[in-house]
Order: sequence, then structure tokens, then C-alpha cells
Amino acid sequence: MATTANIHAPLGAATILHVVDAFFGTYEKAVAWNDSRKTRKALSVLSDAQLEDIGLCRADIKNI
Repeated sequence: MATTANIHAPLGAATILHVVDAFFGTYEKAVAWNDSRKTRKALSVLSDAQLEDIGLCRADIKNI
């Protein structure tokens, strides 16, 4: 008679996995926010003519 193995991670391992996933999710959001902040800062120092050359206006900067 064949038996099936019922393999589960221990509760502590699952909890650690959720904590690590939450940490990496938060880290990725922080990296994306910082990249966006740097882009907005770089665009804000451009002149209106330069912004127009790349197809943007000053009001578009806040949406980036």
C-alpha cells in the first residue's frame, strides 16, 4: 500500500518567509520611490524649452 508524504514547512519557516517577503517588498517600493524622486529632481532643473524638447511640461514632472 502506497502512502503519500505530507510535506509542509514548519510554522516558523513560513513566518520567516512572510517577514522576508514583506521586507523585500518594502525595499523595492523604497528603491522605486527614490528613483522617481531623482528623476523629478533632474527634470525640475531643466528649462521649459528643454522640457518641451522631450515632450513634457512643468506640470508633468509631479506625475513622474
